[in-house]
This record gives sequence, C-alpha cells and structure tokens, in this order.
Amino acid sequence: MNDAPPNAGQAPAAQKLKHAPALRFAAFGGPEVLACQDVAVASPGTAEALVRVHAASVNPSDVKNVAGRMRQTVPPRTPGRDFAGVVVEGPAEWCGAEVWGTGGDIGFTRDGSHARFLHLPVAALARKPANLSFAQAGAVGVNYVTAWIGLDYAQLQPGETLLVLGATGGVGGAACGIGAARGCSVIAAVRGEAPADSPARHATQSFIDVNRDDVAAQIAAATGGRGVDVVYDCVGKPALTEAALAALAFGGRMIVIAGTPGEQVKFELIPFYRRECRLLGVDSLKRSAAACAPMMEALRTGFESGAYPPPAIVESYPLARGAEAYAAVARGTRGRVVLTMGD
Repeated sequence: MNDAPPNAGQAPAAQKLKHAPALRFAAFGGPEVLACQDVAVASPGTAEALVRVHAASVNPSDVKNVAGRMRQTVPPRTPGRDFAGVVVEGPAEWCGAEVWGTGGDIGFTRDGSHARFLHLPVAALARKPANLSFAQAGAVGVNYVTAWIGLDYAQLQPGETLLVLGATGGVGGAACGIGAARGCSVIAAVRGEAPADSPARHATQSFIDVNRDDVAAQIAAATGGRGVDVVYDCVGKPALTEAALAALAFGGRMIVIAGTPGEQVKFELIPFYRRECRLLGVDSLKRSAAACAPMMEALRTGFESGAYPPPAIVESYPLARGAEAYAAVARGTRGRVVLTMGD
C-alpha cells in the first residue's frame, strides 16, 4: 500500500502550475529578439527535477548564443547557463533544497535558466553555499567552472606560481581565487590597477600592469627570474600571450580560453619543447550540467569557508527586462549582471 500523499515529490510552488514566464528567442539576433513569454511548465520526467529559479547571471556566452554563434543551438530556445534556486519537484531528498549550477547544455541544447522554472537531470543538482544569496550564487557557475577545468588540466600544485592574464575578468578572478586556495603564489596581470572589489585582490598582492611595454620584465621581476609554472590566459592577445609563453619555467603549462578570429600567436618551438612546456585549451561548453555538478559541489566549500569572495554584482534586472540585461552585457560591464525571477 502506498501511504504517500498525492503531491509527494512536489513543493507547493510547483503544484497545479501550468504556465510561467521565460525569456525566449525564435530567431538569432541582438538582444532585441528576446521576449518574456508565458510557457508551459511540464512535470519533470524520470531522473529529472524542476527547479524554481530565483536568480541567474547573463554571461557573454549567453549573448553570443542568442546572436547565433553557437552551432549547437536551435531556436526557439530559452537561453541562460548559470542558475540558483530551489527544487520544487523531483526526488523527495531534493525537494526544498537550495541549489546552484551551470552547464554547456543549459540554454543551448535544452531550455535554459532565464526562466522562472528550469528542468534538470537530478545528476545536475548541487547544493548552494549557505552564505551566498541566490543572486550571488547564480553568478558563479561559468566563471568558476571554467577556471577549475583549466587548473585541473594544468595539474596546478601547491607551491607553484600561477600567472593569470585578464585577472579582473570573471574567469580570471576565479582562477586567482582557486589558485590561492590551492596554496599557489598568484600573479595577477591587469590593465592599470585592479578595482578594490576584484576577486584578484582577495587572492594576491602581486600585480603586473599589461598596459606597460615591459610585461616580460615585470614577470621576471615577480618571479625572481625563474618564470611561472602555469599561465591562465583569459585575454588571447598575441603580444601578451607570446610574452607569457616565453616566461614559462621548465615544465610550464599555459591554459588558453580566449582569442580573436584570424589573429595568430608566434613563438619559438625549440625553447618551448626544451623546457617541456604544454599548451592547453579549455571550452567549458563541452561540459553538461551533470558534468559540472561535482565541480559546483567542490566550489561550495570554498565559498562557505571564505576562500572565494562573493561575486561582485553590478546590475540586476527582473526577468521581464531580460533584453536590457543582455544589452548591458553586450556593451561590456565590470562585474556580474543578474536576472531575478520574481514571485
């Protein structure tokens, strides 16, 4: 006999709900193609959960997705990779849990997080850090997961030196924080001075200014002439990339996540292979939400311990103004832009 109540596995917010708002695009284009529409809310399938999204950041990759630069996306689609919210329907052990996450499938090959409700595989669920607000938690995913993947690829070890190019950006700041938490000496490469609220300032007091002409000399001075063990290149500008490649120590590794179509980087192969260096590319879009969930769980402890600072949120928009949020990210912002989903 089944004694479970008829709505077991559901939280009240999901019961009897038929439609809810979502940001949608039916054709590729600029932010103007986005519209907030009511869409049907289906019950989750087997091994799925329904998440009531409270907040979700808008990433540059979301803007590119709407613009048609991601081949895997077929409209109509709800975009959005990062999210934070509450499980309202699914396995009993997850119902009511505050969760967060990201994924290269969310918003691309399946409807994304820029909506009041999000369907996810149960394997994609990870518990949100207790000390972060929903807005803060919803602004973490892409940046920290991308940084985490790259540093794992590079097998960054305690005591090594990490140089981050573009340290005031989202991924760069995350790489600084993760590197410092792993016991590394972090050198943050920035344009001018890093803002006071930059995660890089939380991680290191060692900065170099890439606006100057002596980047190689600055790196040499910061490392006592030894060079760096790992470079995380979040910029992809040839002159800067070439200087960092030349600064790699024996066994050095460079991680690259950025570049401009048509631009080429030149470096001499003989010293590169004699120093047994490695060049590594990272594309976080290749990881599904389920693949990202273990990383989000590992990151949770870092945020709860204070090893990683909360993300700096510079603008917040209600879901109904989602097109404006996309336009803000397209223009470029310092800090995170977040959508809030309302009641």
